[in-house]
Amino acid sequence: MKLLIAGGAGYLGSALIPKLLERQYAVDVVDLFWFGNHLPPETGVLNADIFSLRVADLTGYDQVLFLAGLSNDPMAEYSPSKNFVFNAAAPAFLAYMAKKAGARRFVYASSCSVYGYTENELYDETKPVSSVYPYGISKLQGEQAVMNLMDENFSVIALRKGTASGYSPRMRLDLIINTMFAHAMRDGQITVHNPSIWRPIISIEDAVTAYVRAIEANDRISGIFNVASGNYTVGEAADQVKTEIEEQLDQRVKLIINHFNDVRNYKVSFEKARNVLSFHPHHCVRSIVRNLIQKMDKFSDWDNPLYYNIVTFKDLEARGLERAVAA
Repeated sequence: MKLLIAGGAGYLGSALIPKLLERQYAVDVVDLFWFGNHLPPETGVLNADIFSLRVADLTGYDQVLFLAGLSNDPMAEYSPSKNFVFNAAAPAFLAYMAKKAGARRFVYASSCSVYGYTENELYDETKPVSSVYPYGISKLQGEQAVMNLMDENFSVIALRKGTASGYSPRMRLDLIINTMFAHAMRDGQITVHNPSIWRPIISIEDAVTAYVRAIEANDRISGIFNVASGNYTVGEAADQVKTEIEEQLDQRVKLIINHFNDVRNYKVSFEKARNVLSFHPHHCVRSIVRNLIQKMDKFSDWDNPLYYNIVTFKDLEARGLERAVAA
């Protein structure tokens, strides 16, 4: 099977593509490589803007995956206009072109951020979405656009992921567990702004598994699927990061707890993904931290701007180089 992965040089793609190559898939990546190229040498590479692609460029691919876009709330709020282009228009365009080129499936990287704020209720895919922030709105718009193209000959799967964390060759330290870990190691403390809010968390390993399950699902399967390793309050997540570091490294970590308001609060059910895609997560916050400890020698430059998407994005924008961005 031949796969094209848009944004494949990003945080998720750099962990996913080695697994796909192990399974003997032919993989090409279209990306602008803002954060470098950490992909295996056998990966096909197209250094191009998504909007420059034509039907001929997509012909011959069995499936197309969209992992690109502006990847978090700070980036979206810094540049709402580019957020809506990259997160809503870009996947719609790519899915449309992929369908015209004869691809059988399109897999879209959506987000649990579309849920916005929920009142202490476990949300499945049938529940209403309510995000009022640019990132969540744009991810929902992209999701709706690609799902509209679904038919009996074109499967579309949207994975609403929890916040990913863990080690990737294209490392990020602006993700909740990774951020807590970096602050604990650099400063000896973790600051929690609101311990009561809920977040679905997904380890990078479980995220990779979710995409493999989507790629390998029966051709007749389409739909929207929540995927996460588990739901945690931010306070509980911080406690588990602290405990694992203290047990593994014998290093004390201080917790600073604030009680600021936050209008983003959601926890999700991923039973549909279990039952339809056979997605069974195997990780938790503490295993994510163990993974980070084991790989720490690869990313312990805590202030490296390449580990913080918003820093790199601002620099690229200042130099007029921003087009499509890998997550």
